[in-house]
Amino acid sequence: MSAPAVTPAPGRPAVLETPRRRRGSSATGGNPLVYAAALVVVAATLGPVLYAILGGFRSNAQLAAEPVGLPDPWVVSNYVNVLTSASFWRYAFNSTVISLITTVIVAVFGVMAAYPLARYQFRGRAMLTTVFTMGLLFPLTVAIIPLFLMIRDLNLNNTFWGVALPQAAFALPMTIVILRPFLMALPKELEEAAMIDGTSRVGFFWRILLPLSGPGLVTVGVLAFVASWNAYLLPLLILSDPTTQTLPLGVASFSSEHAQDTAGVLAFTSLAMIPALVFFLAMEKRIVNGLQGAVKG
Repeated sequence: MSAPAVTPAPGRPAVLETPRRRRGSSATGGNPLVYAAALVVVAATLGPVLYAILGGFRSNAQLAAEPVGLPDPWVVSNYVNVLTSASFWRYAFNSTVISLITTVIVAVFGVMAAYPLARYQFRGRAMLTTVFTMGLLFPLTVAIIPLFLMIRDLNLNNTFWGVALPQAAFALPMTIVILRPFLMALPKELEEAAMIDGTSRVGFFWRILLPLSGPGLVTVGVLAFVASWNAYLLPLLILSDPTTQTLPLGVASFSSEHAQDTAGVLAFTSLAMIPALVFFLAMEKRIVNGLQGAVKG
């Protein structure tokens, strides 16, 4: 559509108005207050992490003389002692197994529950969706005592399943909330075309729906893995045997045994949190893509 012609007044030249720049545009560099707030958040988030990592490269004498400072000289023996410890690798193996079990359960059962809520029309669908959404209001800590008694009655104490199953159950509401709009955004013509070709609903679910919902599954899987890796309260109550304890419990045990070795505790803590941090950062783009698909749906 062409712009309307501007007729100048008699005796005055025609002047073309230029659009005004919006405040906070890219040309002005943005709002400084926003950047200042972002820097404060980044410093508050990364500050403790950097302090723990750098503190692991210092000696106890350096920490006592100057609590905040750079290593001078750098002490690598703290990390070497942790990495050569058999208990550290046992804790890491237990955390990995429990996190993988939790992730698989969350991904499989989450997409199976979100599929009918997203693609089918049946009585009580809205109410059932509300029930899953309300599950976000009840954290694991609210039901920790009943969970402990139930797991004890099922003889699942000191087992990986005793920790993974409750963690997966409490992660399912968030999983369904993320996957349902993602699955709703998939075109219905795909399912209709698959039905015409003779594919059943189960076949459509396994052959077409699951590959297309990969970004959403990656998102919920990473969130479930990181949450399970960092879990502390439930493993503390369920895993009393040192051979089945996870890394967060190992950090607490190491801190109690080596209360005087502050640098060693910082090194152990840094190595315990680095795997989940690196995994989350490596999958950050996939998480964002999965969440964008859920928002668009």
